[in-house]
Amino acid sequence: MSDPILLDIAGGIARLRFNRPDRLNAINVPLSEGFAAAVERVLADPTVRVVLLTGEGRAFMAGGDLAGFSTSDDKGDAARAVINPMHAGLKGLEAGAPLVIAAAQGAVAGAGMSVFAGADIGLAASDATFNMAYSRVGVVPDCGGSWALPRLVGLRRALALALTAQTIDAEEAQRIGLASRVVPAADLEAEAVALARKLADGPPQALSATKRLIRGAFAADYAAQLDAEAAGFLACAETTDFTEALSAFFEKRRPNFTGR
Repeated sequence: MSDPILLDIAGGIARLRFNRPDRLNAINVPLSEGFAAAVERVLADPTVRVVLLTGEGRAFMAGGDLAGFSTSDDKGDAARAVINPMHAGLKGLEAGAPLVIAAAQGAVAGAGMSVFAGADIGLAASDATFNMAYSRVGVVPDCGGSWALPRLVGLRRALALALTAQTIDAEEAQRIGLASRVVPAADLEAEAVALARKLADGPPQALSATKRLIRGAFAADYAAQLDAEAAGFLACAETTDFTEALSAFFEKRRPNFTGR
């Protein structure tokens, strides 16, 4: 049996791939537990600057594997076994220093849409389709969908997408702010790797601090956000990377950021 999660770490990039292509990468217990374990490995590796989430085969992720629920005598226990490890991994990614990119093709449904929405940057292939799907099977969103979606597309759109389980295409996903960018389906992997490389070559402390500032902005008032920006700027100004960036700017060359 193939591993349901594939993880490769090289050059500051952790490539985490959902690997149940025959089931459109639908989440079952082994995939959920494998995801949590992979995230734990990623966060324990200080060289990782970027996490790239992708799905093997023709879909990013088609939600949870309903077959596991239908055969379970205790559906609550079955749900906990799938949800708890996924949520542990997602909490780790949200709180962690690495930036998170999701690159999605084909079906992006249910938990797949939630995971995509929760990433820092979301690239959509031109053939991607998005559907919250939960209401079709009588449950509420999980994997952070109810948190991320209204922050990306606004309250009314988020409610409409979640309550009606409407399918939208990649262009619409970009128009409403769910997808950062749409790329040709054949170019998705190359574009995602190039973006991951660009971010991994950037100043990691500054980029991670920017992630924290923007993600925390919805919970802060204006004065508190100004204070947080000042603190973050001063912390970055004391890094070697800031000195290197200034030298590179005036010497008209590319900076070499080391994360110090």
